[in-house]
Amino acid sequence: MRVRRGGEGGPTLLLLHGMGATSEAWNGVIARLERHWEGSWAVPDLPGHGDSDPLEHYSFGAMAAAVAPCVRGAKGLVVLGHSLGGVIGLALASGWFGVRVDAVCGLGIKASWSDQELAGAAAAAAKPARSFDNRAQAAERYLKVSGLHGLADSDSPEVEGGLVLADGGWRLAMDQRAFGIGAPDMPGLLAAARARVTLAAGEHDPMSPAADLRALVPDPVILPGLGHNAQFEDPDAVLALIRAL
Repeated sequence: MRVRRGGEGGPTLLLLHGMGATSEAWNGVIARLERHWEGSWAVPDLPGHGDSDPLEHYSFGAMAAAVAPCVRGAKGLVVLGHSLGGVIGLALASGWFGVRVDAVCGLGIKASWSDQELAGAAAAAAKPARSFDNRAQAAERYLKVSGLHGLADSDSPEVEGGLVLADGGWRLAMDQRAFGIGAPDMPGLLAAARARVTLAAGEHDPMSPAADLRALVPDPVILPGLGHNAQFEDPDAVLALIRAL
């Protein structure tokens, strides 16, 4: 796995990006950690994303098992995961993967899935990766898949890690099969967690509405004015969330 690291000492912060993105989605937060975080941090590309190797089979447990060695033995471990990364963070908090998590926050987790949405995700997972004639087309596709369309430019650093040049064409670095990971068992994950758990979302996040979160926990954190990619839209608000953890 590709893991970006920084800081020293404890506590340790693990940041996990969402489906289709890379660790670069946390660039704005990382810039603030370098100035304001008294501890160490690790930010991996999830399996099958960016520069990390794909998995033979994608499940939340398999992804958590792949991520665990990045922070095994860490003291005072705090995990903040966005969307898919939030589910993986909750899985790590179970203690089943050999790491001890003190606090975990799932940011923008999609907790409610329709049969149609799951069928669409499974269909996307079964398709071969699209090849594009030029980088601009591939970058436009990456921005849509990662949820950064309208937030980042096609030539921004946040896009670079999500693209590869192969066989004379450009394609996304992501392994398409990861789309088939399915819906998380949120009640089960919350029941298994041995850490302090926070669920959070942007006020205008269509994928993680406040009502869905309140059905799972009594006091979710709702970030005013933000959407699904709060860590990209307002890194300062997310830094405050980290400090609260």
